[in-house]
Amino acid sequence: MSTVDVNPTVEPKRWLADIARPWRRLNGLAAGLVIADILPATGFALGLAMAIGALQQSPTAALPGLALAGVSLALRGLVAQAAVLTAGQGAAMVKRRVRGDLLTQLFAGRRPSGDSMTAVVDGVEALDGYYARFAPARLAAAVSPVLIIALCAVASPVAAGILTLTLIPFAFGMILTGTAAAAESRRQFLALERLSGLFLDRVRALPTLLSFQAEARTSREIARAADELETRTGRVLKIAFLSSGVLEFFSALSVALLAVYCGFNLLHLLPFPVPESLTLPRAFFVLAMAPEVYAPMRRLAAAYHERQAAEAAAASLVEAMPPAPAPARARRVPVTATAPAPALRFRGVTITYDDGVSPVHDFDLDVPAGAIVALVGPSGSGKSSLLHLLLGLAPLAGGEVEADGVALSQAGSFTDRVGWASQAPVVVPGTLGDNIALAARGASRESLQAVATLAGLDGDLDRVLDERGGGLSGGERRRLGLARALLKPAPILLLDEPTANLDAASKIALLPVIRAAARGRTTLIATHSAAVEAMADVVVRL
Repeated sequence: MSTVDVNPTVEPKRWLADIARPWRRLNGLAAGLVIADILPATGFALGLAMAIGALQQSPTAALPGLALAGVSLALRGLVAQAAVLTAGQGAAMVKRRVRGDLLTQLFAGRRPSGDSMTAVVDGVEALDGYYARFAPARLAAAVSPVLIIALCAVASPVAAGILTLTLIPFAFGMILTGTAAAAESRRQFLALERLSGLFLDRVRALPTLLSFQAEARTSREIARAADELETRTGRVLKIAFLSSGVLEFFSALSVALLAVYCGFNLLHLLPFPVPESLTLPRAFFVLAMAPEVYAPMRRLAAAYHERQAAEAAAASLVEAMPPAPAPARARRVPVTATAPAPALRFRGVTITYDDGVSPVHDFDLDVPAGAIVALVGPSGSGKSSLLHLLLGLAPLAGGEVEADGVALSQAGSFTDRVGWASQAPVVVPGTLGDNIALAARGASRESLQAVATLAGLDGDLDRVLDERGGGLSGGERRRLGLARALLKPAPILLLDEPTANLDAASKIALLPVIRAAARGRTTLIATHSAAVEAMADVVVRL
């Protein structure tokens, strides 16, 4: 399946045109069939006019005109059916392509699932009316009235002039109602997206919500989002009904005005002179064709909300289908640190959280440059807090930490100098290579492959991962964190329980990876593992 190249900055109108370009001939044929409807419509009006004129002679003389009207009516039904089928086929092909690309993005995990499913279901379906009804009606509304008025001018130039003048308020009414509907349609689709995303996120987090007894609050949030969607939908429908009423009023008024002119002309009762004297067949032909002038405009008005819905959905679909980024010149990122490993000094360090919990009191430690330090002790003794302190994730309530003379209290954190592997590395939707590259943007594929292999991953950088880390075992998640730490050229390495909850074989397999990651760096490891403790240069018991 080919993907659609779309620039996220493209306006929805242009995107809707670009996305259907492969089927422009099919869509053009559908529009042509809608315009061709005027031929059998003209034949029907002409046949009735001939029959009315021939009735003055005999009923039998009216048969040819009635036959023409009957054939034209049947032909009109066939043309209308062909137009519907052709436009529907074009719309289906566009939707199939867009939905396929969206599903590719979804299964690649490159987009939040709530937004993706809303786009796949509701966003794509919003395109159906645009290509099946609005697009053919738009071209017909521009061409058909002109052609019909030209045909009417043959029978009555004055009637053609009246039809032309009455189109002005008709078109003006369409512009006003269409402008009002555009903003409301966009707001309605955004409200639908918010409700879908909110509902999916809350279902995913249901165990957490139950644990924290947040059911009532969540219900209120979903109810507010549903009420907002109801309000937005009501406003869109209100504008749609208002626009239909306005256009029907002008259409009926125009036909009535033309009927008055034709009637007074036939009776020779016009209060002003006109350069024509109508006959009954000519007057009947003009009156029969008058509704056809407004029929394309009315079809366009009826489908106008389809355009607004499609453009509202397109604004989200453009974001859901980002183009493949232009290949940038990759820079090689070394696996080991480029800066010399620093010496770390902890002097009277105290960590106290906002809730008053203080896991570390007056902690002192000197870490030689390039040394591996194992922080061991029971859970809650402050091992992870000391690592978080260097990342700026734990508050320094007292004392000081220095890295080659640079004070933590002044720097705020040493994040830019730290390679970090937590107990549960964050996994983002994307490929394995994308997740490793979070540690060093712009890393070359060769560097990514090198650290993946060194960390003991399978080396398939294109393996797709979802936001839950689907496709990774517990050991592979640990290896992912180590691969990121290997990739980042940081002189300090922090590892938080790198072998926790792993079987014996997996722990033994990770030890060489930890040694490789620690080479040339000052390393602090929070651990309960005797094997990790044995490989350390310094063991600190908390």
